[in-house]
Amino acid sequence: MSAIQRIALLLTIIGAINWGLIGFFGFNLVAAIFGDDTALSRIIYGLVGIAGLINLGLLFKPSTEGVREPRADVR
Repeated sequence: MSAIQRIALLLTIIGAINWGLIGFFGFNLVAAIFGDDTALSRIIYGLVGIAGLINLGLLFKPSTEGVREPRADVR
């Protein structure tokens, strides 16, 4: 996983936590920290959205788990 994908994954997790807080408690953490409908909060929301699009590629990336390279037959 590249550094950009890791950063995107972190931003996606932060966005998911924020949506969980909104859903369960009606509390918007981004708005509480950066202000409601400010330029900075809109940038944060935009970055989280872009991160989600980047992570969309991970959904369709073929899994390399359990795939083994063929071994040379040594006798």
